[in-house]
Amino acid sequence: MDALLISNVGLIIAGLPCVLLVVGGLPGAWMLLGLAAAIELADPLWLGPGITSIGWGVIIAGTLLAAIGEVIEFVSGSLGARTGGGTRKGMVGAFIGGMVGALLATFLIPVPVLGTLVGALLGTFGGAWVGEMSGMEGAGPREALRPALAATLGRVVGTVAKVGVALCVWIALSAGAIHTLLV
Repeated sequence: MDALLISNVGLIIAGLPCVLLVVGGLPGAWMLLGLAAAIELADPLWLGPGITSIGWGVIIAGTLLAAIGEVIEFVSGSLGARTGGGTRKGMVGAFIGGMVGALLATFLIPVPVLGTLVGALLGTFGGAWVGEMSGMEGAGPREALRPALAATLGRVVGTVAKVGVALCVWIALSAGAIHTLLV
């Protein structure tokens, strides 16, 4: 029982920082699910046969939720750029800019998670803005502003939705862990 208590409480405690990683654009929900799966796979070794920590059903449900979160994030960013009148170049620029901005700001702004988030948003805006202005038929700086703002807003909506989904995954896994301890 002590090993079960340690693994399940450990999962619950480690899960919340994983949710916070999603704010910075990192795969926190997937890390949490990987930890839960590793614990579940190790159960027969340290808890004995037939004893389970969380349950594969909860882990599979969490995996489906995390996949839905990825789809929501992708679709909201694309819809944001498209709603703002963005072109394919602007959408690609927003994607690349968001990734580069998140990576650079993680090291330049020494506040965990916040630096990554700020960098992702500034990079999304800058990438969309540059993308919209590039090429022969590129928009001027003023015309590129609306699609860049819309792409950034789409990124914000996608991130908020993905954090909500990651929180649901954490709650589901935590509930499964608590249920196993009480049964």
